[in-house]
Amino acid sequence: MRVLVTGAYGQLGRDVVDIFREKHEVLGFGRNELDITDPNHCQQMIQEYRPDVIIHCAAYTAVDLAESEEDQAYLVNAYGTRNVAVAAEKMGCKICYISTDYVFDGSSANPYKEYDNTNPTSVYGKSKRAGENLIQTLSSKYFIVRTSWVYGQHGNNFVKTMLKISKERDKLSVVNDQIGSPTFTEDLAKFLLELVNSEKYGIYHASNSGSCSWYDFAKAIFEESNIAITVQPCTTEDFPRPAPRPKNSVMDHLSIRADGFKDLRPWREALTEFLQKYGDS
Repeated sequence: MRVLVTGAYGQLGRDVVDIFREKHEVLGFGRNELDITDPNHCQQMIQEYRPDVIIHCAAYTAVDLAESEEDQAYLVNAYGTRNVAVAAEKMGCKICYISTDYVFDGSSANPYKEYDNTNPTSVYGKSKRAGENLIQTLSSKYFIVRTSWVYGQHGNNFVKTMLKISKERDKLSVVNDQIGSPTFTEDLAKFLLELVNSEKYGIYHASNSGSCSWYDFAKAIFEESNIAITVQPCTTEDFPRPAPRPKNSVMDHLSIRADGFKDLRPWREALTEFLQKYGDS
């Protein structure tokens, strides 16, 4: 299988390229090689490579900055996604679009199922939902995979930030009223590999199993790393940010169960492995 990965130098994209390369022919494009905001360039590059599947990881992910850079967020997440989808459909190839828990408003008391109504409240969430709409409208062979609280070896993330802070101070406060499911990029990439080898098209929720608050997540990071630091719970209101955050980001993996895929392992187990690998590197 010939696989094209957009956003190949990002946190998830790099692991997707590495893991897919073990079994398939892979070409990874960063923004300098493939400008998804240019429909002609998009068409030309995809036509030239003739992939069987496109893993569309490229995205505008600066959640707070998006509130003041709305056009740029939509240009990449919506119109860029449209350009990739149109080119993919012309080539007759599958497309897998990586989306986010931010398409939900987070007000539900229960985990979100794949076909629950979306109601994004941030510009970032709205632009990613627009990308989902365009994929569904323009593609006949699509997977939409929503994930949450992503971390991995590459790029910046919450786990690395906590480890860095622990070297600078002995006490910190972390939000305890937002809950979600941390997701290790390697586990997500392995699920994507299994998914796109199938023809079980549709929307999927994929994160490591179980849920926690950011406060619980931080405590687990320090416990697993044997770091002595005082972690205090605080509220979202204590740390106001430009973009609203979903209070409940927990997503039910109904599609994974219904389509007979193996669910991702528990988040704490994945965190332990990541910290061991990160320490070794």
